[in-house]
Amino acid sequence: MDGVINIYKEKGFTSHDVVAVVRKTINQKKVGHTGTLDPDAEGVLPICLGKGTKLADYIMADKKGYRAEITLGVTTTTEDSSGEVLEVKPVDFDEEKITEVVNSFVGECEQIPPMYSAIKVNGKKLYELAREGKEIERKSRKITIYDIKIVEFLPPNKIVIDVCCSKGTYIRTLSSDIGKKLGCGANMSGLLRTMSGRFTLDTAVKLDELKNIVENGNIDDILINIDDVLCDYKKISISPKGTKLLHNGGKIYEYFFDKKYDLKQNENVLVYDYQGVFIGIFQYSYDKQKEMYCVKPVKILL
Repeated sequence: MDGVINIYKEKGFTSHDVVAVVRKTINQKKVGHTGTLDPDAEGVLPICLGKGTKLADYIMADKKGYRAEITLGVTTTTEDSSGEVLEVKPVDFDEEKITEVVNSFVGECEQIPPMYSAIKVNGKKLYELAREGKEIERKSRKITIYDIKIVEFLPPNKIVIDVCCSKGTYIRTLSSDIGKKLGCGANMSGLLRTMSGRFTLDTAVKLDELKNIVENGNIDDILINIDDVLCDYKKISISPKGTKLLHNGGKIYEYFFDKKYDLKQNENVLVYDYQGVFIGIFQYSYDKQKEMYCVKPVKILL
């Protein structure tokens, strides 16, 4: 079984727990997730099956959407409500000022990942070091907040925000940074992932629902085909003469294309053989030696 299932991760499950349940439910070994969601968080978690596991990096690279509850005035060790309280400060619940600060985070910025994260340093995850009472210097990373808005004010010290952001953005850290800028500190007290690329809440399936679907033999109703996951990419087909070379994973020059395509230099495209079999992701580029355009393999998915 190859493709992706949009799972709704419920609170209390780790991302690895979800993988284990899916693996057992569909009786398939090759299963992987597309980006860790904390146990206390819930929402969209695309799960890749079979050859679909090769798409994990592409799905993780897409924009993410979150709804987060932020508690102002309370700073914790983990930057969320699961950690130990470090400091409590009074909150000036001025809605206009809070809105101004929240809106200031739109755009590209540097973010320092939290110690309680799955990032590895010298082979060890940061949260493992944090649990040992260690804190090490972390390099800041560029992230982008495409959109952020307050959807609810909850006096005396809570707000709810919707965020659309780039890969690698920690909403816990964003919440903490909002608190720092307000001068009172903050932590993330609730998180719902609403979107991961093309995957959204309205099509996400809970684990209990997945079991019922599998038992009824309706898995195809929720399994998204590999090439459908990459629906934003252009598609090209190769003529019969180029198919052998294509199946061997070689460069395919434009005289093997089944027709002329409007493509850009270094653009990634989905390539099919003349029988319509999806082969993989290729990059369109100019071969200076042959003075001709071609596609070369980036990810073979046969």
